[in-house]
Amino acid sequence: MSQRGKITLITGASRGIGREIARVMAEEGSDLVLVARASEDLEKTRLECVELGVRAESLPLDLGDPESLEKGIHEGIGRLGRVDYLVNNAGITRDGLLIRMKREDWERVLTVNLTAAFIVARAVVPSMIRARSGRIVNLSSVVGLMGNPGQTNYCASKAGLIGFTLSLAREVARRNITVNAVAPGFIETSMTQGLSGAARDALLTQVPLGRLGTARDVAEGVRFLLSEGAGYLTGTVLNISGGLHME
Repeated sequence: MSQRGKITLITGASRGIGREIARVMAEEGSDLVLVARASEDLEKTRLECVELGVRAESLPLDLGDPESLEKGIHEGIGRLGRVDYLVNNAGITRDGLLIRMKREDWERVLTVNLTAAFIVARAVVPSMIRARSGRIVNLSSVVGLMGNPGQTNYCASKAGLIGFTLSLAREVARRNITVNAVAPGFIETSMTQGLSGAARDALLTQVPLGRLGTARDVAEGVRFLLSEGAGYLTGTVLNISGGLHME
């Protein structure tokens, strides 16, 4: 329970990696603010965390609506007084080849995956500056490092998050605020579970460790970056891809 008394804000917390990050931080004793579109899944995440003995509050907000997101985040932080840790996890895909991609699919992905992270971080950082302490982790993707056909919008948003991470890390380091990114590879999701055996085998041939990652694998990386042991790490990109991308 090393994070007892801390407040962690997590976007995209209703399912998948976001839900697992919420559970991991609840295990550490951190109180939580869970941001996602209003849904039964968001409430389920909140209740699971409460059962682990922490306070958890939901902020049902649409990360694809910048104006309402900005207003809702500021109101939420006003009630809390501060946020110690921020995890920008929310993300969507709208895949397609560039020549067929609709502009609204490009803009929606960039808005949810990148602009929302900017809006939430801009709202949270002032309280961290006043406290002269804070941690921010942005969920990028290994394809933001290596590219992927049919995902120009998604890859651009995730590469943008890496640049955002590096720049913000330099801006706030003197206030004892660290900013890092996590770049997951192929992770077990409802989408990958629906793959045929042949498609799954083809996917695994690209991963030296020979398996898909789990939401827990990613959440453990976030746990480390938010821990005391990562106090001298900032501006890093933690590659959690089973060796899919090596530098």
